[in-house]
This record gives sequence, C-alpha cells and structure tokens, in this order.
Amino acid sequence: MAGVWELALHGSEYRQFLPDLSIPRFTTMKKQDAHEYARAFKEGGQPPWLHALYCHWLDLLKDPFTGVTTDGKTKPDLFQLQDEGIPIEEIVRATEAVLSSLSAEQLARTKYHIDAPEWRTWSNPEFLLSDKGIRLDEVASDVRDKVLAVLEATLSPEGYQKALGAMRVNGFLGELVESPAVMNEFSYNFVVFGEPSATRPWGFQFYGHHLCLNIFLYKTQIVVSPWFTGAEPNLIDEGKYKGTRILEREEKLGLQLMQSLSSEKQTKAQIYKLMRDPEMPHGRWNHDDQRHVCGAYRDNRIVPYEGILVSDMSDQQQELVLGILDQYLLYLPATARKAKIEHIKSWFKETYFCWIGGYGDTDPFYYRIQNPVIIVEFDHHSGVFLNNKEPAKFHIHTLLRTPNKGDYGVALKPLIPGTEQNFIWPGERD
Repeated sequence: MAGVWELALHGSEYRQFLPDLSIPRFTTMKKQDAHEYARAFKEGGQPPWLHALYCHWLDLLKDPFTGVTTDGKTKPDLFQLQDEGIPIEEIVRATEAVLSSLSAEQLARTKYHIDAPEWRTWSNPEFLLSDKGIRLDEVASDVRDKVLAVLEATLSPEGYQKALGAMRVNGFLGELVESPAVMNEFSYNFVVFGEPSATRPWGFQFYGHHLCLNIFLYKTQIVVSPWFTGAEPNLIDEGKYKGTRILEREEKLGLQLMQSLSSEKQTKAQIYKLMRDPEMPHGRWNHDDQRHVCGAYRDNRIVPYEGILVSDMSDQQQELVLGILDQYLLYLPATARKAKIEHIKSWFKETYFCWIGGYGDTDPFYYRIQNPVIIVEFDHHSGVFLNNKEPAKFHIHTLLRTPNKGDYGVALKPLIPGTEQNFIWPGERD
C-alpha cells in the first residue's frame, strides 16, 4: 500500500494538509479585506521573514533594469520586430472599453506612462504589496467582464483558459481557508502602460496571487514576459469548478524528459539531489521562491547555466523539450507561439536543462530550461496555506522570463522608430 506521503502527492490527498483555521493567522485574515491585510503586513512586519523579503524586493527595485543574464552582461541583437499576426485592433478596442468605463479616480490609478518603473512592481503572493490599477473584485461586474475581454482578445484560447483556471484555483483556496476577501477568483489588478494603439508600443499588466502576466504590444507583435502561474492545490475537487486542474502537463513532460535520459546525463542534469540540499550555497533557497531564481523583483538576476545541453539530447528528448516550452508559451496566440518556438530552437546549441530533487514517479522536483532568449522554471513547493512541510505535487509554481532585456519588451525599444530615447526607466541612462 502506498504511504501517506505518496498518496498526498496526487489528487485530493492535499486535504490531509488542510490548516487549522482556528489559529490567529486565519481568524485574523478572515476579518480583513485585501487592503487591511496588506496594511497589517507592511506596518506590523509579520511574519518577519516575509517582511524582510518585501524590504529586499524594494531595494532590488532601486537598481537600474539590466535584465536576467548568465554573467551580468547583456547579449545584444537577439530580438527583432516582426509580424506575429495578433489582433491588435481588437485588443485596443477591448482595452479602450475598459478605460472608458472607469471613473476619473480609477483612470488615474490605472493608466501609467509606457516607461513607468511600476512595470516592475508585480508580485505573486496574496499580499497586495503594490496596489495600482483596478482590482477586479472591487469594480462593477460589467467592468470586470470588460477586463476579462481584454485578456481573452490578447491570449490564445487555451492560454485564456489556463489563466481562468489559475484564478478559479485561487478562489477555491480562498474558500478552503475561509478568507475570500483576500483570495478569490477576481482578486487581481489590471494596469495599462501607454496609450492603447495599433501603431505605437503599449501594454498592460494583470497580477495577483498565483497569476501575474506582463504583456507588451507593438503593432502585431506581442511579448508575454515575465509571467508567473501557480496553484495550491492544483486541483479543484468540489464546487462550481470541480475538476479544474492546471500545470499537470508541465509536470508530466518534465518528469518524462528527466526519466528518459541516460544515467550519465541524469547525474549531470541533477544539480542537487535534495529539494533543500545542504550543498546549496547561501541564498539558493528562500522561503518565498524556494528553488526559483527568476521570481518577482528578480529582473536583474545573474543565472549561470547549469545541467546538460539540449543539443546533446536525442531527437525524441528534444521533442519533449519543445513540448514543455509549448506549454510555457501557451499564453501566446498561435502565430506568435510558433515564431517564439522557432527562435528558441535556433539556440538549442546554448540551451541547458537542469534538475533538483528526485525523479521517481512520486518525487517532487524542480527543473529549469534556459538559453539566451528564454528561461522557464518549474517547482513543487511546500505549503504556504496548506501545512505540508515538504514540497508536494499539489503546490506548483511556474514562471517564464525573457533574458537579455527581453522582459517587458525592453529589448525591442531601440528597434521601434521614435522611441530610441524613450521607454527607459529611471536610472538606465548614463
């Protein structure tokens, strides 16, 4: 018979780790709205480790944007302007419909300059650390529907469903811990950068607990980066959205790839055997991101290559890599996704795959795929609201970055006519 822990890695077994809702953390939380909850955290500094991390994030924000790199030096000429066939007019109309529905006060909170540093102030915890834009659970239902229409017009159909799935799972978690005012299906903020236009650069941000999307648009080209998607638990097993499950394909394909490698390649790919390995250097693991290296506010992270080269894998294994990347690029419309995949394939000679943890069927794990034009990370986490102390397969964090200034569309800025001296955040100029 499978052990309790093995069972807990699948399906509804997360219920063995439901928290005690009578403790002060939850009795207090259920009495607060999102703003009271965030204010108590910022002013009270509890828990200390998370407050310290928040203060560290603010320090990181002071640094000029350089983008994620392998060695602190940005590789030039990696990105180009191109026609990716996105329905820009439809996206513009949908966004204008939102903006025209807002009050003057809401509009002032929602519209930012295209080069506003607030691009970088997204985060994935349930704490409303950066309160900008409109929050969907605080606006009229027709305004909320119009914001969702912007997402639907922008993302691929399957990407839109993935985003809805993350939102619904967040709502389910709020119900589990009896704190729907803090976490619910619509506890997400929407912000616009620049003027919606079919000919000029602009973008928007949609962020909240376990779903953060940064979307830059120029004509028929789109950049969805950085983004974060997570779930705790990753399965809704009762209620209105029963059966909703997200991030299982990324998990399955990653494990399939690792298990398909030769023992020699597995040893080289596995950079740490344990999820919190004593061999890890200081800072390699932290409470919030755990094994992730490119989370919120880590816009300038130096991430050296680790693991094995994808170009040394078999054709079948390379297809698994492409299958994983296809899932990570699911938010992109089909034409843009195809173009991105081809761009990534052209860098297979400098694409690395690394792994942390075991690779048995029930083992929790972390993996990363990285080259000059993309970084994707997958991580099984320990409990944040659930009380599993060890990483489990029902709590998943995933993210995507575009290195070498590709995040937020910044690498495209010198290529856009008339913007050579614009779209530069404070501190970037010499």
